[in-house]
Amino acid sequence: MGDILAHESELLGIVKEYLDFAEFEDTLKTFSKECKIKGKPCKSAGGSVRDSKSLIIQKDLLAAFDSGDQKVFFHLWEEHVPSSVRDGDCVAQKLEFYLHIHFAIYLLKHGPGRPDKQELDERISHFRSYLETRGAALSQTTEFLPFYALPFVPNPMVHPSFKDLFQDSWTPELKLKLEKFLALIFKANSTPKLVTIYQENGQSNKEVLQQLHQQLVEAERRSMTYLKRYNKIQADYHNLIGVTAELVDSLEATVSGKMASTMLRASLAPVKLKDVPLLPSLDYEKLKKDLIWGSDRLKAFLLQALRWRLTTSHPGEQRETVLQAYISNDLLDCHSHNQRSVLQLLNSKSEAVRQYMARLINAFASLAEGRLYLAQNTKVLWLLEGRLKEEDKDVIARENVLGALQKFSLRRPLQTAMIRDGLIFWLIDTLKEPDCLSDYTLEYSVALLMNLCLRSAGKNMCAKVAGVVLKVLSDLLGHENHEIQPYVNGALYSILSVPSIREEARAMGMEDILRCFIKEGNAEMIRQIEFIIKQLNSEELLDGVLESDDDEEEEEEEDHDAMEADLDKDELIQPQLGELSGEKLLTTEYLGATAGRSHRRVARNGRRLLSPGLRARKPRTCHTPQGRIPR
Repeated sequence: MGDILAHESELLGIVKEYLDFAEFEDTLKTFSKECKIKGKPCKSAGGSVRDSKSLIIQKDLLAAFDSGDQKVFFHLWEEHVPSSVRDGDCVAQKLEFYLHIHFAIYLLKHGPGRPDKQELDERISHFRSYLETRGAALSQTTEFLPFYALPFVPNPMVHPSFKDLFQDSWTPELKLKLEKFLALIFKANSTPKLVTIYQENGQSNKEVLQQLHQQLVEAERRSMTYLKRYNKIQADYHNLIGVTAELVDSLEATVSGKMASTMLRASLAPVKLKDVPLLPSLDYEKLKKDLIWGSDRLKAFLLQALRWRLTTSHPGEQRETVLQAYISNDLLDCHSHNQRSVLQLLNSKSEAVRQYMARLINAFASLAEGRLYLAQNTKVLWLLEGRLKEEDKDVIARENVLGALQKFSLRRPLQTAMIRDGLIFWLIDTLKEPDCLSDYTLEYSVALLMNLCLRSAGKNMCAKVAGVVLKVLSDLLGHENHEIQPYVNGALYSILSVPSIREEARAMGMEDILRCFIKEGNAEMIRQIEFIIKQLNSEELLDGVLESDDDEEEEEEEDHDAMEADLDKDELIQPQLGELSGEKLLTTEYLGATAGRSHRRVARNGRRLLSPGLRARKPRTCHTPQGRIPR
């Protein structure tokens, strides 16, 4: 009781502070009146003093903003906005970036007449210094990328990339954001002591316990992984010691003229790989019948099982046998002229069927012979292009359609068809907001765009919307996903061979934007950008490739097979109890009459089933776009 009385005045002050903060006005009046009647003083928690001081600071910051006094503003900003907020809060970092732009261009917007050159140069120099220090953290963000060229542009007022900065509405909107931010910051700083006590001793303890538990689980998992690695290394060590001892003994024996031991020869002999059994053949007539007339759930499970058979088979004879069986039995009805076909499942009303059909086509397209099979029917391309533009609900379905199209773009006639169908315009429109795209969609969209831009017809399409294309590609140069950089570089280098696109690029200050990345990029990135700048400053009227690259004769192609793991990610359907799926579904319900022998025959002779006139060529693959830039 004595301890309570000793701190009673402070406790009452804490209660009073909270009631005032939460705006319990009537309760606060009653509480204060009762404390006065009982003669109990309330020690101030300092809330009202803090509030009045906060208002003064806010007014000073806004006054400095309006007058363009950046020294006063950033002195107050750094003194009163906590460093943890300035360094760790993305909203604060973005706001600070725009505030630096505001002060850098203040004289251009608000100065009477022609601005003083020395003062303007000082402000631009201050902004450049910020970009190289604190501002460097946002250099990989698409939103801010164009502003890194601002210090190098002679007259930003007429530059198309900065026209929004000089709109009358830009400064008031920024000031409104600043006012809201300051109100939140200073309100957070004046958090009542009662709330602080609760947070420190209540909810935060639960969060700490949860974090500790999660860390413990992760530590145990890592411990088991390391233990397994240790046991394997230890076993390998003992085997190595044994082989070494045997080797020493055998060498000594060999010096004496004796033969090396049998055990040593066995240990040094190459290990013979086990034969991989071929998968049993299937009744494809029954399979295709159920794919067309079965229930949507059955269709989805069959499409999944057929895809798994392709993706999980061993590369080599087993996978080739599976693929050739699919092709020889025209699994996807690429040669069918019936009104209802397996290909039509791409437009099914069922989301699962649409997605799983797209996955299966993408799996086919991942293999050179699969691409050749699909390319024989132009309807496949039309269906994929239509699905790509219409699919807005299922992200994975669209990813797989896009993946298949990118792999199709390795074939020249299909490239021509995609360009003619205006796919470049769709890609450019989609890439305007790269942060809204999954990594898969972003990477395959940029890779597909690059492949199409390698053709003269594709470059001519880009020339129709040169400003938009260049803006999109220059924004993508600074994207945080570094996997797309070689494809962006390849597309830029290719389209800059067109004189009209070069002129547009020079007008928008493309060289200044490119030079910003030379400071930050790795050696390969720098090398590619230097070639792009050289192309930008070229005066050639036509690139040598432009006049001859529209010949539709198919080049010879090396097999390029890459079965990516994403084909089987995030499965949409799961079997219920007693429901068959995967290989078990295929071998239980659709086993062929001649298992084994027919498959082996297909594996050996399957290539004869393909049209002899259609030969594969070396893919313009998205994996080596830098090959299109001179070394």
